[in-house]
Amino acid sequence: MEVLTHDVVVIGAGLAGLRAAVEASEASGGKLDVAVISKVHPMRSHSVCAQGGTAAVMREGDSFDLHAWDTIKGADFLADQDVVEFFVRRAPREIIKLERWGCPWTRDVEGRIAQKPFGGHSFPRACYAADMTGLMEMRTLYGRATAYGNITFYDEWMVTRLVVEGGVARGLTAIELKTGELYAFRAKAFVFATGGIGRLYAFTTFSHTATGDGMAIAYRAGLPLADMEFVQFHPTGLVPQGILISEAARAAGGKLLNVKGERFMKRYAPERMELAPRDIVARAEQREIEEGRAFVGPYGPYIALDLTHLSEEEFKERLPQIYELATKFAGVNPAEEPIPVKPAAHYAMGGIRANMRTETPVKGVFAAGECACYGLHGANRLGTNSTIDCLVFGAVAGEHAAKLAMSTDLPELPKEPLAEEEKRVFDGILGSEGDERVPALREELRNTMQEKVYIFRHGDQLKEALKTIRGLRERFRNIRIEDKSRTFNTALVHALELDFMIDVAEVIIVSALARTESRGAHYRLDYPRRDDENWLKHTLAYYTPEGPRLDYEPVRITRWKPTERKY
Repeated sequence: MEVLTHDVVVIGAGLAGLRAAVEASEASGGKLDVAVISKVHPMRSHSVCAQGGTAAVMREGDSFDLHAWDTIKGADFLADQDVVEFFVRRAPREIIKLERWGCPWTRDVEGRIAQKPFGGHSFPRACYAADMTGLMEMRTLYGRATAYGNITFYDEWMVTRLVVEGGVARGLTAIELKTGELYAFRAKAFVFATGGIGRLYAFTTFSHTATGDGMAIAYRAGLPLADMEFVQFHPTGLVPQGILISEAARAAGGKLLNVKGERFMKRYAPERMELAPRDIVARAEQREIEEGRAFVGPYGPYIALDLTHLSEEEFKERLPQIYELATKFAGVNPAEEPIPVKPAAHYAMGGIRANMRTETPVKGVFAAGECACYGLHGANRLGTNSTIDCLVFGAVAGEHAAKLAMSTDLPELPKEPLAEEEKRVFDGILGSEGDERVPALREELRNTMQEKVYIFRHGDQLKEALKTIRGLRERFRNIRIEDKSRTFNTALVHALELDFMIDVAEVIIVSALARTESRGAHYRLDYPRRDDENWLKHTLAYYTPEGPRLDYEPVRITRWKPTERKY
Protein backbone atom coordinates (compact mmCIF):
# COMPACT_ATOMS: atom_id res chain seq x y z
CA MET A 1 0.00 0.00 0.00
CA GLU A 2 1.42 3.36 -1.04
CA VAL A 3 1.92 5.82 1.84
CA LEU A 4 1.43 9.57 1.30
CA THR A 5 2.96 11.97 3.84
CA HIS A 6 1.88 15.49 4.84
CA ASP A 7 2.18 17.64 7.96
CA VAL A 8 -1.55 18.28 8.45
CA VAL A 9 -4.40 16.30 6.89
CA VAL A 10 -7.89 17.83 6.86
CA ILE A 11 -10.76 15.39 6.23
CA GLY A 12 -13.70 17.18 4.62
CA ALA A 13 -13.73 20.27 2.39
CA GLY A 14 -16.85 22.12 3.53
CA LEU A 15 -16.75 25.38 5.47
CA ALA A 16 -14.95 23.96 8.52
CA GLY A 17 -12.46 21.95 6.47
CA LEU A 18 -11.51 24.76 4.09
CA ARG A 19 -11.27 27.25 6.96
CA ALA A 20 -8.99 24.82 8.84
CA ALA A 21 -6.76 24.31 5.79
CA VAL A 22 -6.44 28.06 5.20
CA GLU A 23 -5.63 28.72 8.87
CA ALA A 24 -3.07 25.87 9.04
CA SER A 25 -1.34 27.32 6.01
CA GLU A 26 -1.38 30.89 7.34
CA ALA A 27 -0.46 30.00 10.93
CA SER A 28 2.70 28.29 9.65
CA GLY A 29 3.60 31.11 7.28
CA GLY A 30 3.06 28.74 4.37
CA LYS A 31 5.70 26.31 5.66
CA LEU A 32 3.50 23.31 6.44
CA ASP A 33 2.42 20.76 3.86
CA VAL A 34 -1.40 20.62 4.22
CA ALA A 35 -3.67 18.03 2.57
CA VAL A 36 -7.46 18.22 2.20
CA ILE A 37 -9.24 14.93 1.54
CA SER A 38 -12.85 15.13 0.32
CA LYS A 39 -15.37 12.52 -0.78
CA VAL A 40 -16.67 15.04 -3.34
CA HIS A 41 -15.27 18.10 -5.11
CA PRO A 42 -15.13 20.84 -2.40
CA MET A 43 -17.79 22.93 -4.15
CA ARG A 44 -20.13 19.92 -3.92
CA SER A 45 -19.79 19.87 -0.12
CA HIS A 46 -23.10 20.23 1.72
CA SER A 47 -21.98 23.63 3.10
CA VAL A 48 -22.94 25.19 -0.25
CA CYS A 49 -26.58 24.44 0.65
CA ALA A 50 -26.58 26.77 3.68
CA GLN A 51 -29.01 29.55 2.81
CA GLY A 52 -30.04 31.72 5.73
CA GLY A 53 -27.08 33.48 7.27
CA THR A 54 -24.14 33.58 9.66
CA ALA A 55 -24.54 35.01 13.17
CA ALA A 56 -22.21 37.61 14.68
CA VAL A 57 -22.43 40.66 16.94
CA MET A 58 -21.78 43.56 14.56
CA ARG A 59 -24.03 46.43 15.72
CA GLU A 60 -24.66 48.81 18.60
CA GLY A 61 -27.60 47.50 20.59
CA ASP A 62 -26.36 43.92 20.30
CA SER A 63 -23.79 42.42 22.66
CA PHE A 64 -21.67 39.32 23.20
CA ASP A 65 -23.67 38.54 26.34
CA LEU A 66 -26.93 38.70 24.41
CA HIS A 67 -25.67 36.37 21.66
CA ALA A 68 -24.33 34.02 24.34
CA TRP A 69 -27.62 34.04 26.29
CA ASP A 70 -29.67 33.39 23.13
CA THR A 71 -27.39 30.46 22.25
CA ILE A 72 -27.50 28.99 25.80
CA LYS A 73 -31.27 29.36 26.16
CA GLY A 74 -31.74 27.98 22.61
CA ALA A 75 -29.56 25.01 23.65
CA ASP A 76 -32.00 24.31 26.51
CA PHE A 77 -29.06 24.92 28.90
CA LEU A 78 -26.98 21.94 27.71
CA ALA A 79 -24.34 24.22 26.13
CA ASP A 80 -20.90 24.52 27.75
CA GLN A 81 -20.98 28.21 28.56
CA ASP A 82 -17.22 28.86 28.42
CA VAL A 83 -17.26 27.57 24.82
CA VAL A 84 -20.23 29.79 23.97
CA GLU A 85 -18.53 32.89 25.42
CA PHE A 86 -15.36 32.21 23.41
CA PHE A 87 -17.40 31.56 20.23
CA VAL A 88 -19.48 34.76 20.31
CA ARG A 89 -16.34 36.87 20.76
CA ARG A 90 -14.53 35.23 17.84
CA ALA A 91 -17.50 35.40 15.44
CA PRO A 92 -17.26 39.04 14.23
CA ARG A 93 -13.59 38.52 13.32
CA GLU A 94 -14.58 35.75 10.88
CA ILE A 95 -17.25 37.87 9.18
CA ILE A 96 -14.72 40.67 8.60
CA LYS A 97 -12.05 38.22 7.43
CA LEU A 98 -14.39 36.71 4.82
CA GLU A 99 -15.39 40.22 3.77
CA ARG A 100 -11.73 41.04 3.09
CA TRP A 101 -11.27 37.79 1.21
CA GLY A 102 -14.12 38.78 -1.10
CA CYS A 103 -17.36 37.35 0.32
CA PRO A 104 -20.24 39.36 -1.24
CA TRP A 105 -22.25 40.05 1.94
CA THR A 106 -25.61 41.73 1.31
CA ARG A 107 -25.50 45.44 2.26
CA ASP A 108 -27.93 47.72 4.04
CA VAL A 109 -28.87 51.17 2.69
CA GLU A 110 -25.84 52.71 4.42
CA GLY A 111 -23.50 50.24 2.74
CA ARG A 112 -22.75 48.21 5.90
CA ILE A 113 -23.00 44.42 6.07
CA ALA A 114 -26.76 43.84 6.41
CA GLN A 115 -28.17 41.76 9.28
CA LYS A 116 -31.63 40.26 9.71
CA PRO A 117 -33.61 38.51 12.47
CA PHE A 118 -33.49 34.72 12.86
CA GLY A 119 -35.20 32.12 15.03
CA GLY A 120 -34.26 32.22 18.71
CA HIS A 121 -32.06 35.33 18.34
CA SER A 122 -33.28 38.42 20.23
CA PHE A 123 -31.40 40.81 17.91
CA PRO A 124 -31.08 40.84 14.10
CA ARG A 125 -27.53 39.46 13.86
CA ALA A 126 -27.66 37.17 10.81
CA CYS A 127 -25.16 38.37 8.16
CA TYR A 128 -26.13 36.97 4.76
CA ALA A 129 -25.49 36.90 1.02
CA ALA A 130 -29.07 36.94 -0.35
CA ASP A 131 -30.31 33.38 0.39
CA MET A 132 -27.10 31.72 -0.83
CA THR A 133 -24.87 32.45 2.16
CA GLY A 134 -23.13 29.06 2.35
CA LEU A 135 -22.40 29.02 -1.38
CA MET A 136 -20.80 32.48 -1.26
CA GLU A 137 -18.76 31.62 1.85
CA MET A 138 -17.59 28.41 0.17
CA ARG A 139 -16.58 30.20 -3.03
CA THR A 140 -14.61 32.69 -0.96
CA LEU A 141 -12.80 30.02 1.07
CA TYR A 142 -12.19 27.68 -1.87
CA GLY A 143 -10.70 30.58 -3.82
CA ARG A 144 -8.49 31.39 -0.85
CA ALA A 145 -7.41 27.77 -0.24
CA THR A 146 -6.52 27.10 -3.88
CA ALA A 147 -4.34 30.23 -3.96
CA TYR A 148 -1.81 28.65 -1.56
CA GLY A 149 0.97 26.52 -2.96
CA ASN A 150 1.21 24.37 0.17
CA ILE A 151 -2.38 22.96 0.21
CA THR A 152 -2.94 19.76 -1.78
CA PHE A 153 -6.50 18.69 -2.57
CA TYR A 154 -7.46 15.02 -2.80
CA ASP A 155 -10.92 15.40 -4.36
CA GLU A 156 -13.12 12.30 -4.62
CA TRP A 157 -11.10 10.31 -2.12
CA MET A 158 -12.97 8.50 0.66
CA VAL A 159 -11.41 8.01 4.09
CA THR A 160 -12.17 4.58 5.57
CA ARG A 161 -10.15 4.28 8.80
CA LEU A 162 -8.18 6.27 11.37
CA VAL A 163 -5.19 4.41 12.83
CA VAL A 164 -4.68 5.16 16.54
CA GLU A 165 -2.06 3.46 18.72
CA GLY A 166 -0.92 4.39 22.21
CA GLY A 167 -3.34 7.32 22.36
CA VAL A 168 -1.76 8.95 19.28
CA ALA A 169 -3.12 9.26 15.74
CA ARG A 170 -0.70 7.44 13.43
CA GLY A 171 -2.38 7.78 10.06
CA LEU A 172 -5.47 6.98 8.02
CA THR A 173 -6.54 5.03 4.97
CA ALA A 174 -8.44 6.42 2.00
CA ILE A 175 -9.67 5.12 -1.35
CA GLU A 176 -8.94 7.11 -4.48
CA LEU A 177 -12.35 6.63 -6.10
CA LYS A 178 -11.04 7.15 -9.64
CA THR A 179 -8.78 4.09 -9.42
CA GLY A 180 -10.23 2.18 -6.46
CA GLU A 181 -6.77 2.03 -4.89
CA LEU A 182 -6.41 2.19 -1.10
CA TYR A 183 -3.70 4.56 0.15
CA ALA A 184 -2.32 5.31 3.60
CA PHE A 185 -1.72 8.87 4.83
CA ARG A 186 0.81 9.84 7.48
CA ALA A 187 0.67 13.21 9.22
CA LYS A 188 1.43 14.94 12.49
CA ALA A 189 -2.12 16.28 12.85
CA PHE A 190 -5.54 15.28 11.51
CA VAL A 191 -8.56 17.59 11.42
CA PHE A 192 -11.98 15.94 11.13
CA ALA A 193 -14.42 18.29 9.36
CA THR A 194 -16.69 15.69 7.80
CA GLY A 195 -20.11 17.27 8.39
CA GLY A 196 -23.42 15.77 9.42
CA ILE A 197 -25.63 12.70 9.42
CA GLY A 198 -28.82 13.90 7.70
CA ARG A 199 -29.07 10.92 5.35
CA LEU A 200 -29.78 8.59 8.28
CA TYR A 201 -33.36 9.88 7.92
CA ALA A 202 -35.77 9.33 5.03
CA PHE A 203 -36.88 12.99 4.92
CA THR A 204 -33.91 15.32 5.21
CA THR A 205 -32.54 18.63 3.95
CA PHE A 206 -29.13 16.99 3.51
CA SER A 207 -27.07 16.04 0.47
CA HIS A 208 -26.64 12.33 -0.28
CA THR A 209 -23.02 12.40 0.92
CA ALA A 210 -23.93 13.29 4.55
CA THR A 211 -23.77 9.79 6.03
CA GLY A 212 -21.81 10.39 9.23
CA ASP A 213 -18.59 8.77 7.96
CA GLY A 214 -16.23 10.93 10.02
CA MET A 215 -18.13 10.37 13.26
CA ALA A 216 -18.17 6.60 12.72
CA ILE A 217 -14.45 6.47 11.78
CA ALA A 218 -13.49 8.42 14.92
CA TYR A 219 -15.84 6.33 17.09
CA ARG A 220 -14.32 3.07 15.84
CA ALA A 221 -10.85 4.43 16.59
CA GLY A 222 -11.83 4.90 20.25
CA LEU A 223 -12.89 8.55 20.30
CA PRO A 224 -16.14 9.27 22.18
CA LEU A 225 -19.21 10.66 20.40
CA ALA A 226 -21.08 13.19 22.54
CA ASP A 227 -24.78 14.16 22.74
CA MET A 228 -25.75 12.10 19.69
CA GLU A 229 -29.40 11.85 20.83
CA PHE A 230 -29.90 15.50 19.87
CA VAL A 231 -30.89 15.65 16.19
CA GLN A 232 -32.45 18.86 14.91
CA PHE A 233 -35.47 18.74 12.61
CA HIS A 234 -35.82 21.85 10.47
CA PRO A 235 -39.44 23.08 10.38
CA THR A 236 -39.47 23.80 6.65
CA GLY A 237 -38.29 20.96 4.42
CA LEU A 238 -39.89 21.21 0.96
CA VAL A 239 -42.47 18.50 0.28
CA PRO A 240 -41.77 15.94 -1.21
CA GLN A 241 -37.96 16.13 -1.56
CA GLY A 242 -36.96 17.58 1.82
CA ILE A 243 -34.90 20.37 0.24
CA LEU A 244 -34.30 23.17 2.74
CA ILE A 245 -36.56 26.21 2.61
CA SER A 246 -34.47 28.57 4.69
CA GLU A 247 -35.58 30.15 7.95
CA ALA A 248 -34.83 33.35 6.01
CA ALA A 249 -38.32 32.88 4.52
CA ARG A 250 -39.85 33.26 7.98
CA ALA A 251 -37.44 36.10 8.81
CA ALA A 252 -38.90 37.84 5.71
CA GLY A 253 -42.41 37.58 7.20
CA GLY A 254 -43.40 34.05 6.14
CA LYS A 255 -46.34 32.62 8.10
CA LEU A 256 -46.96 28.97 8.98
CA LEU A 257 -50.60 28.03 8.45
CA ASN A 258 -52.65 24.90 9.17
CA VAL A 259 -55.59 23.67 7.09
CA LYS A 260 -57.93 26.03 8.99
CA GLY A 261 -55.80 28.98 7.88
CA GLU A 262 -54.61 29.59 11.47
CA ARG A 263 -51.16 30.91 12.36
CA PHE A 264 -50.90 28.08 14.86
CA MET A 265 -47.55 29.21 16.36
CA LYS A 266 -49.52 31.61 18.58
CA ARG A 267 -50.49 28.56 20.66
CA TYR A 268 -46.89 27.35 21.08
CA ALA A 269 -44.64 30.46 21.12
CA PRO A 270 -46.87 33.55 21.37
CA GLU A 271 -43.98 36.02 21.52
CA ARG A 272 -41.59 34.74 18.85
CA MET A 273 -44.25 33.00 16.69
CA GLU A 274 -42.58 31.58 13.52
CA LEU A 275 -39.16 32.77 14.73
CA ALA A 276 -39.05 30.59 17.85
CA PRO A 277 -36.16 28.07 17.99
CA ARG A 278 -36.38 25.20 15.53
CA ASP A 279 -37.15 22.41 18.01
CA ILE A 280 -40.21 24.34 19.23
CA VAL A 281 -41.49 25.14 15.72
CA ALA A 282 -40.90 21.58 14.45
CA ARG A 283 -42.79 20.08 17.43
CA ALA A 284 -45.65 22.54 16.88
CA GLU A 285 -45.91 21.50 13.21
CA GLN A 286 -45.79 17.82 14.11
CA ARG A 287 -48.59 18.28 16.65
CA GLU A 288 -50.72 20.03 14.03
CA ILE A 289 -50.06 17.13 11.65
CA GLU A 290 -50.77 14.39 14.23
CA GLU A 291 -53.93 16.11 15.48
CA GLY A 292 -55.37 16.33 11.97
CA ARG A 293 -54.98 20.05 11.29
CA ALA A 294 -52.51 19.72 8.40
CA PHE A 295 -53.14 19.95 4.67
CA VAL A 296 -53.11 16.60 2.89
CA GLY A 297 -51.56 16.25 -0.55
CA PRO A 298 -50.34 13.41 -2.80
CA TYR A 299 -47.25 13.06 -0.58
CA GLY A 300 -49.11 13.02 2.74
CA PRO A 301 -49.72 15.76 5.33
CA TYR A 302 -47.96 19.12 5.18
CA ILE A 303 -48.02 22.66 6.60
CA ALA A 304 -48.35 25.79 4.44
CA LEU A 305 -45.57 28.40 4.44
CA ASP A 306 -47.25 31.58 3.23
CA LEU A 307 -45.03 34.22 1.62
CA THR A 308 -47.63 35.73 -0.68
CA HIS A 309 -47.09 39.20 0.86
CA LEU A 310 -43.92 39.36 -1.26
CA SER A 311 -44.13 40.27 -4.97
CA GLU A 312 -42.20 38.29 -7.58
CA GLU A 313 -39.72 41.16 -7.85
CA GLU A 314 -39.14 41.20 -4.08
CA PHE A 315 -38.69 37.42 -4.12
CA LYS A 316 -36.12 37.55 -6.88
CA GLU A 317 -34.16 40.21 -5.03
CA ARG A 318 -34.36 38.90 -1.45
CA LEU A 319 -35.00 35.14 -1.72
CA PRO A 320 -33.99 34.17 -5.28
CA GLN A 321 -33.02 30.59 -4.45
CA ILE A 322 -36.20 29.88 -2.48
CA TYR A 323 -38.26 31.23 -5.39
CA GLU A 324 -36.42 28.91 -7.79
CA LEU A 325 -36.69 25.86 -5.49
CA ALA A 326 -40.44 26.34 -4.94
CA THR A 327 -41.20 26.77 -8.66
CA LYS A 328 -38.91 23.99 -9.92
CA PHE A 329 -39.36 21.33 -7.24
CA ALA A 330 -42.88 21.93 -5.89
CA GLY A 331 -44.47 23.55 -8.95
CA VAL A 332 -45.57 26.47 -6.77
CA ASN A 333 -45.18 30.19 -7.46
CA PRO A 334 -44.50 31.33 -3.86
CA ALA A 335 -45.56 34.90 -4.62
CA GLU A 336 -49.07 33.58 -5.38
CA GLU A 337 -49.58 30.45 -3.23
CA PRO A 338 -48.07 28.90 -0.07
CA ILE A 339 -45.12 26.48 -0.17
CA PRO A 340 -45.80 22.92 1.16
CA VAL A 341 -43.40 22.09 4.02
CA LYS A 342 -42.91 19.74 6.98
CA PRO A 343 -40.11 19.02 9.48
CA ALA A 344 -36.97 17.44 7.98
CA ALA A 345 -33.84 16.00 9.62
CA HIS A 346 -31.35 18.85 9.47
CA TYR A 347 -28.49 18.97 11.98
CA ALA A 348 -26.58 16.89 14.52
CA MET A 349 -25.90 18.80 17.73
CA GLY A 350 -23.75 15.84 18.78
CA GLY A 351 -20.49 14.60 17.32
CA ILE A 352 -16.85 13.78 18.05
CA ARG A 353 -16.16 15.09 21.57
CA ALA A 354 -13.65 17.94 21.44
CA ASN A 355 -12.62 20.80 23.73
CA MET A 356 -12.58 24.55 23.07
CA ARG A 357 -9.31 24.15 21.14
CA THR A 358 -11.01 21.41 19.03
CA GLU A 359 -8.64 18.82 20.54
CA THR A 360 -10.04 15.31 21.03
CA PRO A 361 -8.87 12.75 23.62
CA VAL A 362 -6.49 11.31 20.98
CA LYS A 363 -3.27 13.27 20.41
CA GLY A 364 -3.11 14.63 16.88
CA VAL A 365 -6.86 14.52 16.20
CA PHE A 366 -8.91 17.72 16.03
CA ALA A 367 -12.59 18.05 15.12
CA ALA A 368 -14.54 21.07 13.87
CA GLY A 369 -17.93 21.93 12.43
CA GLU A 370 -20.97 19.69 12.47
CA CYS A 371 -19.04 16.43 12.97
CA ALA A 372 -17.67 17.81 16.26
CA CYS A 373 -19.26 18.42 19.66
CA TYR A 374 -17.51 20.95 21.89
CA GLY A 375 -20.80 21.66 23.67
CA LEU A 376 -21.59 24.81 21.68
CA HIS A 377 -25.14 23.97 20.57
CA GLY A 378 -26.28 21.88 23.54
CA ALA A 379 -29.66 20.25 22.95
CA ASN A 380 -30.73 22.54 20.09
CA ARG A 381 -28.78 24.77 17.69
CA LEU A 382 -30.00 28.22 16.72
CA GLY A 383 -30.24 29.03 13.01
CA THR A 384 -27.14 30.88 11.66
CA ASN A 385 -24.95 29.53 14.50
CA SER A 386 -23.68 26.59 12.41
CA THR A 387 -21.93 28.39 9.55
CA ILE A 388 -20.21 30.66 12.07
CA ASP A 389 -19.34 27.56 14.17
CA CYS A 390 -17.59 26.15 11.06
CA LEU A 391 -15.66 29.39 10.52
CA VAL A 392 -14.68 30.03 14.16
CA PHE A 393 -13.77 26.45 15.10
CA GLY A 394 -12.42 25.57 11.64
CA ALA A 395 -9.91 28.38 12.20
CA VAL A 396 -9.20 27.17 15.76
CA ALA A 397 -8.60 23.61 14.50
CA GLY A 398 -6.29 24.80 11.73
CA GLU A 399 -4.30 26.96 14.15
CA HIS A 400 -3.86 24.24 16.79
CA ALA A 401 -3.17 21.50 14.23
CA ALA A 402 -0.44 23.73 12.74
CA LYS A 403 1.09 24.41 16.17
CA LEU A 404 1.22 20.68 16.90
CA ALA A 405 2.65 19.87 13.47
CA MET A 406 5.41 22.49 13.88
CA SER A 407 6.43 21.18 17.30
CA THR A 408 6.27 17.41 16.93
CA ASP A 409 7.82 14.58 14.89
CA LEU A 410 5.96 12.39 12.44
CA PRO A 411 4.55 9.39 14.38
CA GLU A 412 5.34 5.88 13.18
CA LEU A 413 2.57 4.21 11.17
CA PRO A 414 2.17 0.48 11.97
CA LYS A 415 1.63 -1.89 9.01
CA GLU A 416 -0.91 -4.34 10.53
CA PRO A 417 -3.94 -1.98 10.64
CA LEU A 418 -3.34 -1.08 6.97
CA ALA A 419 -3.41 -4.73 5.92
CA GLU A 420 -6.53 -5.30 8.08
CA GLU A 421 -8.31 -2.38 6.43
CA GLU A 422 -7.43 -3.54 2.92
CA LYS A 423 -8.86 -6.95 3.78
CA ARG A 424 -12.03 -5.42 5.32
CA VAL A 425 -12.77 -3.16 2.35
CA PHE A 426 -11.90 -5.41 -0.58
CA ASP A 427 -12.51 -8.93 0.78
CA GLY A 428 -15.08 -8.31 3.51
CA ILE A 429 -17.26 -5.74 1.73
CA LEU A 430 -16.49 -5.67 -2.03
CA GLY A 431 -15.83 -9.42 -2.07
CA SER A 432 -18.89 -10.38 -0.02
CA GLU A 433 -21.10 -12.89 -1.86
CA GLY A 434 -24.31 -12.82 0.19
CA ASP A 435 -27.87 -12.10 -0.94
CA GLU A 436 -28.66 -8.79 0.84
CA ARG A 437 -28.73 -5.54 -1.17
CA VAL A 438 -27.26 -2.29 0.16
CA PRO A 439 -30.06 0.02 -1.14
CA ALA A 440 -32.75 -2.12 0.54
CA LEU A 441 -30.89 -2.16 3.88
CA ARG A 442 -30.23 1.59 3.64
CA GLU A 443 -33.90 2.31 2.98
CA GLU A 444 -34.94 0.21 5.98
CA LEU A 445 -32.45 2.07 8.20
CA ARG A 446 -33.67 5.48 7.03
CA ASN A 447 -37.35 4.59 7.40
CA THR A 448 -36.74 3.16 10.89
CA MET A 449 -35.02 6.38 12.01
CA GLN A 450 -37.77 8.46 10.41
CA GLU A 451 -40.61 6.54 12.07
CA LYS A 452 -39.16 5.67 15.48
CA VAL A 453 -36.36 8.15 16.27
CA TYR A 454 -38.10 11.29 15.04
CA ILE A 455 -39.43 14.48 16.69
CA PHE A 456 -41.59 12.67 19.27
CA ARG A 457 -39.87 9.64 20.77
CA HIS A 458 -40.98 6.87 23.11
CA GLY A 459 -38.97 4.22 24.92
CA ASP A 460 -40.90 1.35 23.30
CA GLN A 461 -40.31 2.69 19.78
CA LEU A 462 -36.65 3.39 20.50
CA LYS A 463 -36.20 -0.23 21.66
CA GLU A 464 -37.84 -1.48 18.45
CA ALA A 465 -35.59 0.78 16.39
CA LEU A 466 -32.48 -0.49 18.20
CA LYS A 467 -33.49 -4.09 17.49
CA THR A 468 -33.99 -3.26 13.79
CA ILE A 469 -30.62 -1.46 13.48
CA ARG A 470 -28.77 -4.33 15.17
CA GLY A 471 -30.54 -6.72 12.83
CA LEU A 472 -29.36 -4.62 9.88
CA ARG A 473 -25.77 -4.95 11.09
CA GLU A 474 -26.10 -8.74 11.01
CA ARG A 475 -27.67 -8.60 7.56
CA PHE A 476 -24.94 -6.23 6.33
CA ARG A 477 -22.42 -9.06 6.80
CA ASN A 478 -24.35 -10.91 4.11
CA ILE A 479 -24.42 -8.23 1.38
CA ARG A 480 -23.48 -8.60 -2.25
CA ILE A 481 -22.14 -5.77 -4.42
CA GLU A 482 -22.86 -6.57 -8.06
CA ASP A 483 -20.18 -4.23 -9.42
CA LYS A 484 -16.80 -5.79 -8.63
CA SER A 485 -14.72 -3.25 -10.55
CA ARG A 486 -12.40 -0.78 -8.87
CA THR A 487 -12.88 2.32 -11.03
CA PHE A 488 -15.35 4.79 -9.52
CA ASN A 489 -17.30 2.02 -7.86
CA THR A 490 -20.19 3.98 -6.32
CA ALA A 491 -21.79 0.74 -5.14
CA LEU A 492 -18.74 0.14 -2.93
CA VAL A 493 -18.96 3.75 -1.66
CA HIS A 494 -22.63 3.23 -0.74
CA ALA A 495 -21.78 -0.02 1.09
CA LEU A 496 -19.00 1.68 3.09
CA GLU A 497 -21.36 4.55 3.91
CA LEU A 498 -24.09 2.17 5.08
CA ASP A 499 -21.60 0.44 7.38
CA PHE A 500 -20.86 3.82 8.99
CA MET A 501 -24.56 4.79 9.10
CA ILE A 502 -25.42 1.66 11.09
CA ASP A 503 -22.87 2.57 13.79
CA VAL A 504 -24.05 6.19 14.03
CA ALA A 505 -27.74 5.17 14.13
CA GLU A 506 -27.03 2.75 16.98
CA VAL A 507 -25.26 5.47 19.01
CA ILE A 508 -28.17 7.91 18.48
CA ILE A 509 -30.75 5.36 19.63
CA VAL A 510 -28.79 4.06 22.64
CA SER A 511 -28.09 7.64 23.79
CA ALA A 512 -31.77 8.61 23.30
CA LEU A 513 -33.03 5.56 25.21
CA ALA A 514 -30.79 6.36 28.17
CA ARG A 515 -31.82 10.04 28.41
CA THR A 516 -35.11 9.82 30.33
CA GLU A 517 -36.11 13.47 29.96
CA SER A 518 -37.16 15.94 27.26
CA ARG A 519 -34.65 18.66 26.41
CA GLY A 520 -34.25 20.69 23.21
CA ALA A 521 -34.55 18.49 20.14
CA HIS A 522 -34.83 15.28 22.20
CA TYR A 523 -38.49 14.93 23.19
CA ARG A 524 -39.67 11.79 25.00
CA LEU A 525 -43.45 11.29 25.17
CA ASP A 526 -42.86 8.99 28.14
CA TYR A 527 -40.66 11.60 29.91
CA PRO A 528 -42.06 14.97 28.76
CA ARG A 529 -40.26 17.16 31.35
CA ARG A 530 -36.74 18.55 31.44
CA ASP A 531 -34.87 17.07 34.42
CA ASP A 532 -31.94 19.29 35.43
CA GLU A 533 -31.32 17.33 38.61
CA ASN A 534 -30.40 14.13 36.76
CA TRP A 535 -29.70 15.16 33.17
CA LEU A 536 -27.79 18.44 33.10
CA LYS A 537 -24.89 16.48 31.61
CA HIS A 538 -23.40 15.43 28.27
CA THR A 539 -23.73 11.88 26.96
CA LEU A 540 -20.47 10.24 25.85
CA ALA A 541 -20.65 7.07 23.73
CA TYR A 542 -17.57 4.83 23.43
CA TYR A 543 -17.22 1.98 20.93
CA THR A 544 -17.27 -1.61 22.17
CA PRO A 545 -17.90 -4.70 20.02
CA GLU A 546 -21.20 -5.24 21.93
CA GLY A 547 -22.45 -1.71 21.22
CA PRO A 548 -21.95 1.77 22.68
CA ARG A 549 -20.78 2.15 26.27
CA LEU A 550 -22.24 5.33 27.75
CA ASP A 551 -20.57 7.72 30.14
CA TYR A 552 -21.44 11.28 31.18
CA GLU A 553 -19.76 14.56 32.01
CA PRO A 554 -21.28 17.69 33.59
CA VAL A 555 -22.29 20.77 31.60
CA ARG A 556 -19.96 23.71 32.30
CA ILE A 557 -22.02 26.64 33.59
CA THR A 558 -20.23 29.98 33.98
CA ARG A 559 -22.84 32.71 34.42
CA TRP A 560 -26.30 31.68 33.25
CA LYS A 561 -28.30 29.37 35.52
CA PRO A 562 -30.91 27.13 33.84
CA THR A 563 -34.44 28.62 33.82
CA GLU A 564 -37.72 27.64 32.22
CA ARG A 565 -37.48 28.04 28.45
CA LYS A 566 -40.33 30.11 26.98
CA TYR A 567 -40.64 32.06 23.73
